[in-house]
This record gives sequence, C-alpha cells and structure tokens, in this order.
Amino acid sequence: MKKSFLLLFLLFFLPLSVSVEAAARRAIEQLQVDVDQIVEILNDEALDRRIRDEKIIALVKGRFDFPTMSQWILGINWRRASEAERQRFIDLFTGLLENTYAGRIESYTGDYGKENVRYVQEQVEGDRSLVNTLIVTKSAEIPVDYKMIRKDGEWRVYDVVIEGVSLVRNYRTTYGEIVSKEGFPGLFARMEEKIKELKKAPPEAGK
Repeated sequence: MKKSFLLLFLLFFLPLSVSVEAAARRAIEQLQVDVDQIVEILNDEALDRRIRDEKIIALVKGRFDFPTMSQWILGINWRRASEAERQRFIDLFTGLLENTYAGRIESYTGDYGKENVRYVQEQVEGDRSLVNTLIVTKSAEIPVDYKMIRKDGEWRVYDVVIEGVSLVRNYRTTYGEIVSKEGFPGLFARMEEKIKELKKAPPEAGK
C-alpha cells in the first residue's frame, strides 16, 4: 500500500510535453508519454537523490497548472483575495506539494514499470479533458482520473481524482475552514510551518 501511494503521488505530478508534436496529441497520449518519462527517471540507478528530485520537480513546476488548481481550491475565497494573496497562495501551495513529494521519492525508486499504469479512456469537451487510468498492483486496480485543461496548445492537469476522491475538493474543504476562522494570514502561517516541517524531515526509509 505504501508503494502504491507513491505511484499515485508521482502520477499526480506528471509533466506535460511542450513540443509542437505533443501539443497536437490527445491528452491521454501526452499522459502516457510522460508516465514513461517519470518511470525512467525513477528507475535510473545512476541518479542520486538530489539529481532525481531536481529532474522531476523541474518538470512539475513547468507543466502543472498550479494557478488554476489554486483558484479551484480557494473557491469563493479566491475572488475575495487580493492579487498579492493569490500569488502567495500559489507559491506556498506549489512549495508544499514539491516538498511533500521530494521527501518520499528516495524510498520508491526502481520498483515500477510502465505496466503499472493502464489507460482506460479519454473524454474531451472543448478545452477540457478527463483521462481515466488504473494503477495496477498485485492486490488491486486503483482508478485515477486526471482533469486536464488545454492552454496555448498544451494539456495541463488541474485536479486528480483517486478512487472517487478529488484532491482539489479535499484541499478546498480544509483550507476553506482555516480561512473562515483565521483569514489568509492564518492559512499562510500554517502552510509555511508545514513546509518547514517537510524540509526538516529526513527522507523515508528505503525499500
């Protein structure tokens, strides 16, 4: 179960290709290409932890639609926030997810292959796409759906739904409660503290 969680986490951060050829491909095709790239990085024993983290995090920052995701997470509070508060949230949320991911990767390298991911179907409506996949383990098949939006010819992920549970919706509920009680200063303070904790925590033990 521990290893399955990391694979789900990694796929949440899939990079999206920026080439002209990739832009012309369907979202599901881009997704498959990028899963293969993630798996290759994970299984490259020549890479040390720092280089491995840097490679994947660089892909994450350039290809994931954090502004759209942040807007959906904050909901009505996004409209109430100033431009400075919006940008602060985007920066903190991006940092939070990056550090959560970086603290886990070293424990799970070398264990996954392309056969762990099954691509089921893609549903496209205009500039939105829903890609349905299954993460196949020895004991279960876990449904993972990617909500994607096309911007400037590129498909970008803005939400991931794992076994029917939306990542965006979960954060919206948690952060919404904090903002209602403590305002944005309270939310930002909590996020900053969590990032500090993650940076101090040692990498999880290996296999």
